[in-house]
Amino acid sequence: MPKVLFIASHRPGRSPNQRFRFEQYIPHLERNGFACTISHLVDEEDDKYFYRPGNFLKKLRFVRRSIARRRADVARMNDFDIIFVCREALMTRSTHFERAFKRSKAKVIFDFDDSIWLQNVSDANRMWAWVKDASKTSKLIGLADLVFAGNDYLAAYARGFNARVEVVPTTIDTEEYRPVPVERDAAVRIGWSGSITTIQHFQYAIPSLRILKEKYGDRIAIHVIGDGSYEEPSIGVKGQPWRKRTEIEDLCAFDIGIMPLPDDEWARGKCGLKGLQYMGLGIPAIMSPVGVNSTIINDGENGFLATDTAEWVEKVSRLVEDPELRRRIGAAARRTVEDHYSVNAWQDAYLRHFNALIQRLQPAAATIQHIHGNDH
Repeated sequence: MPKVLFIASHRPGRSPNQRFRFEQYIPHLERNGFACTISHLVDEEDDKYFYRPGNFLKKLRFVRRSIARRRADVARMNDFDIIFVCREALMTRSTHFERAFKRSKAKVIFDFDDSIWLQNVSDANRMWAWVKDASKTSKLIGLADLVFAGNDYLAAYARGFNARVEVVPTTIDTEEYRPVPVERDAAVRIGWSGSITTIQHFQYAIPSLRILKEKYGDRIAIHVIGDGSYEEPSIGVKGQPWRKRTEIEDLCAFDIGIMPLPDDEWARGKCGLKGLQYMGLGIPAIMSPVGVNSTIINDGENGFLATDTAEWVEKVSRLVEDPELRRRIGAAARRTVEDHYSVNAWQDAYLRHFNALIQRLQPAAATIQHIHGNDH
């Protein structure tokens, strides 16, 4: 039985990057003969301080414990056939453990879904910026036997350092992501979902939302999920924390989902996850036409693209005033995800990449199941 070691930062079910990049494929891998193990660094207790300012000694102990865990992974690395590195083995400038994995008998997959070659440190951990080195990304790509890039923009970067690069988009499990009934009031809910580290992107929508709030008053309500400490009184927003247990119910309370982004190098590497989450639940989405968003959305058919304040106001207004348009766009959005950005659409291609690596590793081994299907 082929064995896979997933090297990740966060515990299963915690990080969107991990959940939508590899965790949701593990059941399919296991059904097809792979034994999967996840080695993570950030435990539930660490969440209480990890993205908060200060806590220097706790964070220092976390780094020491992380090094110990990765040393344990190196000690057992030859027990595995594939080592799958999600972004990095250690959240520092070190490439030591990836270089060790390269020397093992296992094949190494490197997976990334952001422009992580650019320095991006949360405000709470600004003082730790010296510990990180975003430029190590090119080295990690070069060490891999296979690279999974979340979109064409990231793949173009990766191909500068490795010839074996596959575009594997961030996908939605449409069996889990199904619309559920929620209690609604008369207001049309405009919602944004993200995290403490991405709340900065919500700020780009505030000028438009202020105009919309002045225009519609109590006819609209604006909701933010992902940062329970966030407040923007000018539009009546008090953020709520992200909760895995109620995530789908919380999202289904949205009538309209928004994904504003700046047009910069970091944002061009984004893989459209927020928009895909809305769309997978049949929620009409309005997104900035940055990076892969312009590929996901056909403007006016399965969602809307909006560039400046006037365009955001105009397109949100159309959805606010027309419930049938919201229903039609939401239904088309759900079909787009099912056909092109779902686990069902991609799981066999994902499995084929793993099987191909195993076959390169053990050409004389017993036949491994060959999956037929279309490449995406």
